[in-house]
Amino acid sequence: MGRPIKCRRVEFFPEDTYFVPWGKPKCEIKEMILKVEELEAMRLKDIEELNQEECAQRMQVSRQTFQNVIDSARKKIAIALTEGNSIRINGGNYRATFCKSRCFNCDSIFEINYEQDKHICPVCGSENIICSKKIDFCAKWCDGHNND
Repeated sequence: MGRPIKCRRVEFFPEDTYFVPWGKPKCEIKEMILKVEELEAMRLKDIEELNQEECAQRMQVSRQTFQNVIDSARKKIAIALTEGNSIRINGGNYRATFCKSRCFNCDSIFEINYEQDKHICPVCGSENIICSKKIDFCAKWCDGHNND
């Protein structure tokens, strides 16, 4: 039995999570699943232009694990683009640190699960909120396949 997979640290969650090739009938499109941590690896390396060691530190994994994650991501993207597949960003083994927030309008306290939701109270919709305490959120996803 292999070692359990360690959660990778992720700082970014996209608003758009599904990309489809233009002009191709839906019945002909295969779907590629890009894990959240795979997108994060590409973002750190290709957009922020960090070196491999810096990327691995930010994701709190070894350099080899980072390399495996980014290799998997790039292969999936290359296959999707060359074969005209759709790309869904979903699942993975990742963790993120978010705020436990308090709303000044309705005085509710709530936890944020996604970065893009951290500015609005889910109870009253107010933007008058403050981060009161950091919490650690770990998402583990498995569809019966190997999640390395």
